[in-house]
Amino acid sequence: MYLHLGQDTVIKVSDIVGIFDIETSTISNTTRDYLSAAQKAGRVVNVSMEMPKSFVLCRDKNNRVNVYITQISSVTLLKRTGFMDEIANV
Repeated sequence: MYLHLGQDTVIKVSDIVGIFDIETSTISNTTRDYLSAAQKAGRVVNVSMEMPKSFVLCRDKNNRVNVYITQISSVTLLKRTGFMDEIANV
């Protein structure tokens, strides 16, 4: 299954490490430091030029983690993955 992050960016759901709300998660210095290091390493992909609402961590083919910044809310992305539906059925 694939997840559309905006514009022309689609990722495999199985490659997702985490989906995070950018406003609440960047309160932590650790998260800000991680995002800064990822930016310097060239592993950040900004999917939209609009105000970012969330970021998604994904593993690539070489098992490196890339960060996708998107204007779609983390709640909407989570619903699109169907992950919450799977938990509800347990």
